[in-house]
Amino acid sequence: MPTPAPSPPESQPSNQIRLASDHLANERTFLAWIRTGIALVVFGFAIGRFAVAVREFLQLQGRSFQSAGMTVWAGIVAMLGGVVLTFVGLYRYRRTRAQLESANFQPTGFVIDLVAVLTALFGIALAAYLLFIGLHL
Repeated sequence: MPTPAPSPPESQPSNQIRLASDHLANERTFLAWIRTGIALVVFGFAIGRFAVAVREFLQLQGRSFQSAGMTVWAGIVAMLGGVVLTFVGLYRYRRTRAQLESANFQPTGFVIDLVAVLTALFGIALAAYLLFIGLHL
């Protein structure tokens, strides 16, 4: 009686599906980093251009606007932050991809913590700036 051919291990298709799922999740996370970077760049541009709109509005009222430089700098910082965030996302994507391929994934929270703290500090700085401008108009 012939012996039946050995069946493939049950875990191999399951491992391939899991690996594909992990890679797709890594790509979705990378796209979230890209979206956030684009949002920061656009937000920075809007902040920088806000000074022009306020200056025009105040000129129509016969008043002057002296602090446009700070708004432009805040916009530039936000735009550069968006660019840096995009590169950080690319670095994390490539690092995670290599770890998934080698079956040695090690999540890190340092970059996430740093981005959260910097975002909070930038938000506080913008709020303080708006408060300062609001008190002096």
